[in-house]
Parts: sequence; C-alpha cells; structure tokens
Amino acid sequence: MSQQDGGSRRRSRREFVGTIAVGAVGVAATSIEAGRASAQTSVPEFPFAEATIADLQKAMESGGVTSKRLVEMYLGRIEALDRSGPMLRAVIEVNPDAVAIADAMDAERATKGPRGPLHGIPVLVKDNLDSADHMATTSGSLALVGSKPSRDSHVVKRLRDAGAVLLGKTNQSEWANFRSTRSTSGWSGRGGQCRNPYALDRNPSGSSSGSGVAVSASLCAVAVGTETDGSVVAPASACGIVGIKPTVGLVSRAGIIPIAHSQDTAGPMARTVADAAALLDAMIGEDPRDPVTRGVRATWRGGLAAAMDPNGLKGARIGIVRNLVGSNPGVRKLMDEAADAMTKAGAVPIDVTMPSVLEISGPEFEVLLYEFKADLNAYLAELGPGLQ
Repeated sequence: MSQQDGGSRRRSRREFVGTIAVGAVGVAATSIEAGRASAQTSVPEFPFAEATIADLQKAMESGGVTSKRLVEMYLGRIEALDRSGPMLRAVIEVNPDAVAIADAMDAERATKGPRGPLHGIPVLVKDNLDSADHMATTSGSLALVGSKPSRDSHVVKRLRDAGAVLLGKTNQSEWANFRSTRSTSGWSGRGGQCRNPYALDRNPSGSSSGSGVAVSASLCAVAVGTETDGSVVAPASACGIVGIKPTVGLVSRAGIIPIAHSQDTAGPMARTVADAAALLDAMIGEDPRDPVTRGVRATWRGGLAAAMDPNGLKGARIGIVRNLVGSNPGVRKLMDEAADAMTKAGAVPIDVTMPSVLEISGPEFEVLLYEFKADLNAYLAELGPGLQ
C-alpha cells in the first residue's frame, strides 16, 4: 500500500491494527458485555503484533525468543483480547498441549535445526479440521461436542510434520454457514458470536470467521480456514488480511467436516502474501485418503514462498471482473488502481464478464444440498459409534 496518496498519508495495516486493542476495549465497555469488559482497562504489551513468519524465525534463530515463550505470549493475548476485554470470540478452544509441543520444537531446533519456515510457529486451525489430540472437532456445533477423531486431518498432519505448533481451534459460522438460509456469519452454538476486530458490532463474515479475526488481531502467526464458496476470502477481506482459496486438489479434504466435495478446500489466512504462501506450501501434498490429490507433489512445481519474486507478474494475464464490482465509486476507484499497479508490474489485465451470484446461486445450491448429505454422512461414519 502506498504511504502517500494525493498528499494525505495512508496508514499502514501495522499502524491501524496497533490502535485496535485499545479502541476495542473502549467500544466493548459500551456493549452488552459492559459489566465484564469494563474491568479490562488496558491490553498487555505484545511485542510480536503483526510479526511475520520470517520475523518470528529470525527472533528464534537469534535466541531472542523461544517457541515456548512465543506460545505463552500468544496464549496471553488470546486471554486478553478473546476471552476478556473486547471478547472477540475468535478462538473456540486452546490446545492444552501447545506449550509442551513448542518446548519439543525448541529442543529439536537446538539439536537438529529447524524443519522449515513453520518450525515452532503458533498456528490456529478452524474447528472443522480433525486433530487427534485433547481438542474436539465440532464445526461449532453442540451436536459434536465430545467428538474426538482418531487421527489428524491431512492438513493438520502436514502442519505438525512441518514443525508448526497447533495453538488451538478457531470459532466459525456453525456447520460452515450451511445450517440455515438465515445463519449469521461468525456465530456458532459452541463459540457464540465472533466479532470483527475493526468494528465489534459487526460480524467478520464467514464461515472461517475466527481464523480471519485471530490473524487480524495477532492472536496467532497464521491460521487455516476452509472454503466452499467465499468462506476464506470473505472474512479475509472483512478483517483486512490475506486469504487464499487453493485450487481443489492441491490440499487434501480428508478429515475436514464437509459441505461439498466439488468445492471444499482448506486455505491459508495470514497478514502478508509471503506468510500465506509459506503456510500453503506446508499444506499442499498427496493424500491416499483423498484421490483428487493424487500426483500433486509430482506435478506441483512448489515453492510458493520461493516464488515471491518482485518481477513475478511480468507477462501474467489477470482477469478483472468489473461487472461484479458494483457502482460504489470508491470501490471502482480501488479496482482501477489495482489494475494500474499490476500493469506497471508487467501483468496484462483483461476485462472479463462473469455471471452474477443471482444467476448461479440456484443451481449451485442444489449441488451443495446433494453433496452435503452424502459427504457429511461419510465423515460421520468415519468417526464411528459415539462420535469417537
């Protein structure tokens, strides 16, 4: 983002987010939670707010901080902003083993070196990704409280293999916003209403609401969301972060509470494009439990993080869907500015026309209804009797 525009200075995301915690406490004190929130008069200093994966790795390599200490500080921030103060309700459950896992990653770093970019990095995942540990996997629903999958989802396993520290599970729109035609984004029976950190009286969009809020408010370094249709990119947009919906087939869907196999995928949510790329690199992989991923590592040229080249847009053809932007002059101006910036970077923007949501929502919804019934039954059958 340019720091200068027409003579007026634009505030960076880092500067803006720095004001959120203090402002949010004041706003929360006038909300329905006033009695509880008013007791929170200040937010503890958090030196790693807005820190990138590279920043955290540098700090751990230099001995300035350990993964264990990082986890403890992130847990403290969750307590200050998510459980009290503004009560963001982004984290549905913290991992009781997180500190021990981080301690083990510190010991491994000291003897063998880091496994890669995610070694010792605190990561939150959405509550619909299975984890075979002391946490439940419920998709925010009271119906699945007590459900303890017998094995990790493939995404969670890959994160563990990469050395990431699973900090906890994030709140979400219950059943990934597929429980009702009148569902509220960011609300679940188990986690309550997740709040947008920029405006506490607004929802953060869904269904990966908690993941978006947690990343935006620096409750974790990066987070994993899932998307069928907008559930990563919408909360990313509303919370001012980066969200990527990967092509279906790059990331295994096994062990994720589903909506529809034709559109479901997990995706990274981060504060920078580089962090999103690093997280996605770790998530991509072939999984025998999900045939659509067959051969992905053999054909995947990989190294998204390594491809963060300032000249990477040269020659790229990028579609600009102007017919869906709407008539708001401010939004249209931003679209034009983005297209101009990409052109200057060597890209070739091409105006394309896409059907509107109203034109495709009916047929799409019918597909989701059919696939949801079959895919959810298949997921529940894997849990076995007693949802264990």
